[in-house]
Parts: sequence; C-alpha cells; structure tokens
Amino acid sequence: MLLDRIIALEQGIRGVARTALTANHGFPQILMIECVAQLAGIVVAQEEDEGGFLASVDHAEFSGPPVAGDLLTVSAGVIKSFGHLFMIEGNVFSGADQLLTVRLTLGVGKL
Repeated sequence: MLLDRIIALEQGIRGVARTALTANHGFPQILMIECVAQLAGIVVAQEEDEGGFLASVDHAEFSGPPVAGDLLTVSAGVIKSFGHLFMIEGNVFSGADQLLTVRLTLGVGKL
C-alpha cells in the first residue's frame, strides 16, 4: 500500500488520502497512478478483502515529478459505474501544485 493515511471517505463516491515521500526512496511518476488506483479501490469496495484490478488508464496527464520531502494529496472519485467496473477520475497534488490528473477504469470483485 502506497497510501499513508485516508483523510476523507464517502464510500462509493470519493476519497482523499495522503502519502509522504521520504529521501530513502525514489517515487516514479507512474506510482502516482497506482496511488489513485489504490484509493479508488478503497472507495468502491463493498466488502472487506474484495479484490480489484486496474483495468485501464484512459487518460493521464503529468505536470511534474514528485520529489523527496513532498506530502502528496491523492483524490479519487467515481464518475460512473457499470457492473463491477468503475470509471474513476483522480488527482495528485503536492501542496498547491497539481502533479497528475488521471481517468482510469477499475474492476472490483469477480467478473
């Protein structure tokens, strides 16, 4: 799990989390998409231990890389759902700087 703390959660609708980057490890930009996907899984999961998978990254726009010492704020919200698939829109910020906007599809449970 890449997320350190869930700070807001509206089950089935949206969530906000934080993760702190330390100087001990690098943080490739692609991991910001993973942070959004993990948070989205928490938002849409209906049962404990319900599995999920990242079905597709429909659009991702990176505005800059995260750096050691950043406190990232990750948000994920459900745009629409169809069966066990959820279209998610997410963002990652470092302070006021937006580092990522992403739209992805997440599968949850058994298909």
